[in-house]
Amino acid sequence: MPLIEDKLYKRIKNSVGRAIADFDLIADGDRIAVAVSGGKDSYTLLHLLAELRKRAPIKYEILAINIDSGYPGFRADIIAEHLAEQGFAHHMERTNHYEVIQAKRRPDSSYCSFCARLKRGALYALAREHGCNKLALGHHLDDFIETLLLNQFFVGSLKAMAPRMLADDGMTTVIRPLVYVEEKEIIAFSRQNRFPVVCCCCPVCGVADQQRKKMKELLTQLEQVNPHVKRSLLRALANVQPRHLLDGRLRKEPADG
Repeated sequence: MPLIEDKLYKRIKNSVGRAIADFDLIADGDRIAVAVSGGKDSYTLLHLLAELRKRAPIKYEILAINIDSGYPGFRADIIAEHLAEQGFAHHMERTNHYEVIQAKRRPDSSYCSFCARLKRGALYALAREHGCNKLALGHHLDDFIETLLLNQFFVGSLKAMAPRMLADDGMTTVIRPLVYVEEKEIIAFSRQNRFPVVCCCCPVCGVADQQRKKMKELLTQLEQVNPHVKRSLLRALANVQPRHLLDGRLRKEPADG
């Protein structure tokens, strides 16, 4: 089924295209592994990259990759059916991550962070195995801002995510083309196009991380005062003033006037 091409579609498509241009995310000849979890974000990313490819001045390939962590009840078949129906080249990878997590996770540690590390390693390996030089992830604008605030409030560091970075394996470039797209736009887009969203079925599926939930609530409150607060915070990530920070590792320069 083709995507509904309305104002929302055009706005998201333009935002993704602008991010690709601003951060040089895709080059001619790229082979891109797109991590498709079965969630709204990754479906949106996959479909938009495919749409942009139709009229792009460059050529690039897309391979959808899904990691089945082995959680009981996970419907990988629904994802595979959608990918096949839409004509996407894809690879479905079944793993024993659930067993590993059950055996090795400390009772007081985060379920999600452990699972994410295992998935990340599997994605890097699959990208290499399938000849993909880039790995596209579905992190959106809200993810960038919430991560920025989480690191400041709970970790004591001034960092968020990068729209483009070399992965830990030193071979794969990770790209995040949804950096300019807000979560509420993706929710509406996903519902409008009836993407078959699938829960990961992990033991904490549907239970929001409490700290991240607090950041969402904070941003909602701030938006009542400044409707553009999220985009202002995103711009701040690209407008860093090192001389006015406290990191002693930075080159010391005379203070202004």
